[in-house]
Amino acid sequence: MLMVSACSMTLTLAARADEGMWLFNQPPRQMLKERYQFDATDPWLEHLQKSSVRFNSGGSGSFVSEDGLLISNHHVGADALQKVSNEKTNYLRDGFYAHSEAEEIKCLDLELNVLQSIEDVTARVNAAVPKDLDPAKAFLARRKVIAEIEKESLDKTGLRSDVVTLWQGGAYHLYRYKRYTDVRLVFAPEQQIAFYGGDPDNFEFPRYDLDICLFRAYENGKPVHVKNYLRFSTAGAQVGDLIFVSGHPGHTSRLLTTAELEYYRDVALPYRLSTLKRLEVLLGTWSARSQENARRARDDFFGVQNSRKAFDGRLAGLLDPDLFGQKAKEEADFRARLAGKPEFADAAAAYDKIAEATRVMATQAKRYRLLEQGAAFNSESFGIARTLLRAGEERPKPNGERLREYSDSSKESLELGLFSEKPIYNDLEILTLSDSLTFLATELGPTNELVVKALAGKSPRERAVELITQTKVRDVAFRKKLYEGGASAVSAANDPMIELARLVDPEARALRKVMEEQDETKQQAHAAIARARNAILGTSGYPDATFTLRLSFGTVKGYEEDGKQVLAFTTLAGLYERAKEMQNKPPFDLPPRWEKRKSRLDLKTTYNFVSTADIIGGNSGSPVVNRAGEFVGIIFDGNLQSLSWDDVYSDKQGRATSVSSPAIVEALNKVYDAKDLANELVNGRRK
Repeated sequence: MLMVSACSMTLTLAARADEGMWLFNQPPRQMLKERYQFDATDPWLEHLQKSSVRFNSGGSGSFVSEDGLLISNHHVGADALQKVSNEKTNYLRDGFYAHSEAEEIKCLDLELNVLQSIEDVTARVNAAVPKDLDPAKAFLARRKVIAEIEKESLDKTGLRSDVVTLWQGGAYHLYRYKRYTDVRLVFAPEQQIAFYGGDPDNFEFPRYDLDICLFRAYENGKPVHVKNYLRFSTAGAQVGDLIFVSGHPGHTSRLLTTAELEYYRDVALPYRLSTLKRLEVLLGTWSARSQENARRARDDFFGVQNSRKAFDGRLAGLLDPDLFGQKAKEEADFRARLAGKPEFADAAAAYDKIAEATRVMATQAKRYRLLEQGAAFNSESFGIARTLLRAGEERPKPNGERLREYSDSSKESLELGLFSEKPIYNDLEILTLSDSLTFLATELGPTNELVVKALAGKSPRERAVELITQTKVRDVAFRKKLYEGGASAVSAANDPMIELARLVDPEARALRKVMEEQDETKQQAHAAIARARNAILGTSGYPDATFTLRLSFGTVKGYEEDGKQVLAFTTLAGLYERAKEMQNKPPFDLPPRWEKRKSRLDLKTTYNFVSTADIIGGNSGSPVVNRAGEFVGIIFDGNLQSLSWDDVYSDKQGRATSVSSPAIVEALNKVYDAKDLANELVNGRRK
């Protein structure tokens, strides 16, 4: 499952495949017109844009009724399901259906964003950063002007305002979002049918998953009334249909240089995979000890398993000599076109600057991950403690000089998370913190000065128990008191977890500063390359993914694997055949409700399908629409061959996987007796 360019590669590949995560303000109109005879009009695009929803917890969704009903994936909603569950009620495992508005459950700390407008602010950002300014000063100047733009926009419009870096620094666009923070759970199926086949079938096809979750957005205590929502198609899509995906892909690396990709291949990905595999064993073993352990760790455990498989696939792509050779050749060819041309001297030199900045970042990467990214202190409690510590230090500073997450434009989102009433479990906190402290000692050595101070003369387990049991940061009232009291209140609290955060903060901040300054160098270099590409190859293209709204397109199409044709669709009949084939044993067992209601179902109903639409992690929950803009499916995964799409898109075998709209209606009506909800989807409004 998926869960966070103006370049020669894009132009080359887009000419022969349905590649592209296109900006809504720079859509591929000509390509769609010439290839599919489709006219992407401004009203069509605006309607799709304002019907699309970003889950700030990671993932996408869309409004599907005028009464604020919206749909995403079960695995996108898992975080919310986990937080409203308890020892007696496990909504993540067992599912949920609100038969009335009064039964809809308010989610904890869930923020939804709906994009309202995009403004190009590149000229203003670049004007604030004089050419040839050293990276440290350039970064500070850029941070200051971005904070100014965001604050001005927030004050003027009341909308969440984020300046987004595109083309690795080639452009800066201001995105304005309508925020929804009163979001209520309406429906979720059992996890067993949402993630049918479990880890063995993850990133595979054929698939048989009802990976959906329905919510409703509220304002002032009432369901919102939205003008833009997607009409549900009961017919769904057919083989060969042109379809569109509107979602929030998290991150791609298609514009990176070979030096940067080599770093990911040789250092970053192997390190990330080693930590994920360690966590997978830790959480899996702990979960096996009791049902309650399994419930508490389920969302984290799923995320670790999913990420491990996704990163395995990405690393496999970078280790493919053909794929990496293709990237290297494209870069070499383009650099050859720059050679000997004085007007492109800055672009020619940019590759070496990027390589050097990447080398510097690599030398700091281990300690940066451990200290600034918090891998050495893996616990909710440490994250809260660090936020309180830094908020006390950052908030008195001028807005443009703060760490970005403490800027005025980020204040509401920061406080929503900080003051969440979500459950935090001591036993799980002790488990992950003791493991990460052990990891810290293993990575830096037990006699390292920082390790000795962090452990305070105790074993990792003893120190974790001490920190978790003695800290008060899990008390929301305590958090509010320290946050409002500022740095003096934080210091006076003498909380052990906050003091641990204080111990590592000077080096963590210094490491962050190094990374930010090197990233500034890379941004300037990438901007020079982008200008050269625009001049030589034209401005048509799309930037790498940034967890902002993008438009992808493709066709519903099967593929060939191991000499066999993989059909584009599965059916409900195939679900029962799969269960029988696997003797109905976990993770291929059917929920009792699905066994009992089999005779009610039209087993010929299309269930899951694949398409050539260009997606990546973050697209989970993205609506799939047809030419008329009707909802025909919802993205929930890609196949194994799509995992290399982070770096290079290919539709030879790579496919995006979706749940079909007919299956959703069929299941709601005949399995869950949720006829009112099915009718709301079909009619676009409640009774």
